[in-house]
Amino acid sequence: MKTTLLLMGALALAAFQARADGLQDLDKFLRDVNSAKASFTQVVTSPKRSGETVARTKTSSGRFQFLRPNLFRFEYARPFEQTIVADGQTLWLHDVDLNQVTSRSQKEALGSTPAALIAAGTDLKGLSESFDLKAAPAREGLEWLEARPKDRNGQLQVVRVGFRQGKLSVLDIEDSLGQRSVLTFSDWQDNAPLKTGDFRFQPPPGASVLKP
Repeated sequence: MKTTLLLMGALALAAFQARADGLQDLDKFLRDVNSAKASFTQVVTSPKRSGETVARTKTSSGRFQFLRPNLFRFEYARPFEQTIVADGQTLWLHDVDLNQVTSRSQKEALGSTPAALIAAGTDLKGLSESFDLKAAPAREGLEWLEARPKDRNGQLQVVRVGFRQGKLSVLDIEDSLGQRSVLTFSDWQDNAPLKTGDFRFQPPPGASVLKP
């Protein structure tokens, strides 16, 4: 009987230790996933204005892919076509309807952003130089962590990252103006066969190019 109880206790402890939290999931994600692609839906909720009873929301969707280090591409398909590409040096934003391209230094633009958590970081130690990281309680079937920029003067306030069975599932982002943006990923493919050429961007003919 005593041996059986000890065995049951050991099994329970092993199960507890094996259950990852959001911080452990992020650590494994950074170490094991060098590239990925997925579909996404983004819901942006703006703070209520004076007299409003319901917060305004905007929903968009598209495709996302990244390749470590520092390469990623968001292709918004609905409701408007827009492409955001980081090629390792420059962050490009192409508004198809306006035929307008904005380019910025990637290093200056992405220091403490959600993109840095996904595509730029390679380990927790490196991310900890820019973010305060901590595990958060599990909810909605996901393991969560919170990342708060150490630079409190930026627009980003907090990013909550949700993992489902070790796969990135949700980015919940809040900024200093009270706006909330929730990206939910689907059809996630770890270590997709991507190459650096997939992240090159050339402004289309006739597009106006702005450099703020």
